[in-house]
Amino acid sequence: MNAPHPFLRTKPDQAALVPLLAELTGRLGDRVVTSEAVRQQHGHSLTWAPNQPPDAVVYPQTTEEVSEIVRLCLRYNVPLIPFGAGTSLEGHINAPYGGVCIDMSLMKRIIAVHEEDLDCVVEAGVTRKELNEHLRDKGLFFPIDPGADASIGGMVATRASGTNAVRYGTMKDAVLSLTVVMPDGEVVRTASRAKKSSAGYDLTRFFVGSEGTLGIVTEITLKLHGIPEAISAGICPFPDVKSACDAVIMTIQSGIPIARIELLDELQVRAVNAYSKLTLPESPLLLLEFHGSTAGVQEQAERFGDIATEFGGGPFEWATKPEERSRLWQARHDSYWAARGLRPGAQSVATDVCVPISRLAECVDETKRDIAESGLIAPIVGHVGDGNFHVQPLVNMDDPAEIEACEAFVDRLVRRALAMEGTCTGEHGVGQKKIKYLQIEHGPAALALMRALKQAVDPHNILNPGKIVAF
Repeated sequence: MNAPHPFLRTKPDQAALVPLLAELTGRLGDRVVTSEAVRQQHGHSLTWAPNQPPDAVVYPQTTEEVSEIVRLCLRYNVPLIPFGAGTSLEGHINAPYGGVCIDMSLMKRIIAVHEEDLDCVVEAGVTRKELNEHLRDKGLFFPIDPGADASIGGMVATRASGTNAVRYGTMKDAVLSLTVVMPDGEVVRTASRAKKSSAGYDLTRFFVGSEGTLGIVTEITLKLHGIPEAISAGICPFPDVKSACDAVIMTIQSGIPIARIELLDELQVRAVNAYSKLTLPESPLLLLEFHGSTAGVQEQAERFGDIATEFGGGPFEWATKPEERSRLWQARHDSYWAARGLRPGAQSVATDVCVPISRLAECVDETKRDIAESGLIAPIVGHVGDGNFHVQPLVNMDDPAEIEACEAFVDRLVRRALAMEGTCTGEHGVGQKKIKYLQIEHGPAALALMRALKQAVDPHNILNPGKIVAF
C-alpha cells in the first residue's frame, strides 16, 4: 500500500496559539474558553488514561462556524478534537497534542422530522434523550440506546449501539446521511434521505465510527421507528453465567425477535441492588424486553420462558408497569456507576469485546475464571444478544502490582475475543486504549489501508491526532 508520508503531530507552540485564539475570540467571543477547569473537563473520558487537556475549548453554533474554526486551525497547524457529551470510555477525547477542543453541545436543533418517511435530521449536539422526548408525541422513537445520554454526533463517531441493538441494529444501521466538515474546512453531504442507494462510494459509512479523525459531523439524518403497540420487560435468574449465555444463544438462534436481552453477573447485580435500591436475585441475571403487538409480545415471552427453563433459569418475573420497566432499565444504564460503588476510591477500567454469538458462553465463562484467578474485582454486564459484553475491573491506582494485573487481564480478554473470531471492541471504540490491537484484528494490509485513508483525507493530521491509526 503506497501511502503518503505521514505528518507527525507535535504540540503547537505559543507562536501559533496566540494569534489563533485571538482570531477565534474575535469571531466567537466568549464561546472561546481557556480556563483550566473547562480544559481539564474536556481532556479526559471515563477511563484510566491520564487527563490530557486541550489548550482551548470552542463552542460553535452552526456548520459554517465549524468550517471557519477548522480553516483557522489548519492555517496555524493546530490540532482539533471534536467533543460530544464526554461519555466515551477509551480515551477518544483526550488531547495528547493539545490544540482546540470543538464542543458541539450548542448545536441542538432538531431540523426536521419526516413522519411519513420515518426519518429526521438533527444537529450533532442533540442527545438521544432529547430527540426521543421530541418524537414521543409523534408516535416515533430513535432506538439506539448506549445507556449514557450521549450526543447523536458522538454516537455516530463511535458507531454506538447499546441495549436495543439486538433488534434495531447499531448506528451504522440508523444513519442515512451526514453533513461533515472536512479537515480543510470544506462541507460534505454524504447521501440523500433515500433508504438505499448504489450511487458511488458509501461515504456515510466511511465516517460512522471514525472517531473524529476524518471529519467533524455537524448534521445527521436518522432512521426512526414507530413506538411499539406493546412493550413488556422482565428478569430471569440463572445458576451461572454459562447457563444464562447458553439461553441467550438459543433465543437468538430460535429467531425470537427480542428487543433487549442483557446479562448481569452476580457481582454486577449486587452493585445494582445497592446503587438503585432494588431487590434483584443476586445470581447471574438476564434482563429482557419484548416489543410488538400484545399477542406477539406474549408469544415471545412464553417461548423465551421455555428456553430459560431448559437451561435451569427462572422464575421469569415480569415488570408489568411502565414505571417498573423504566426503573429496571435505568438501573441497567447506571451499572457503570453502581459498579464503582463496589470499591470506593478505586479507578474503573471499563472495556468491552464482542464475539460471534455461538462463542459467547465460552468467552464469558473463560473470562469469569480469569477474573477469579487474577484476584480482581471486575463485574460483567453485556448486550449479549449480539455477543457483546463489558468487563469493569476496579483498580487501586496506588498499587503497581494491581495495575499490572489489570493490564494483563484486559490484554488476555481482548486476545481471547480475537482468537474466537471476535473484535477488540464491540461499541466502545478504539480511541487511545485499543490502538495496539488493530493490526492483530485486521492484519497489516487493512491497517495500512486505514492509514492511507487518514493521510489522504487529513494530510496535516489536524483531526483528533493520536487516535485509531496514530502516527
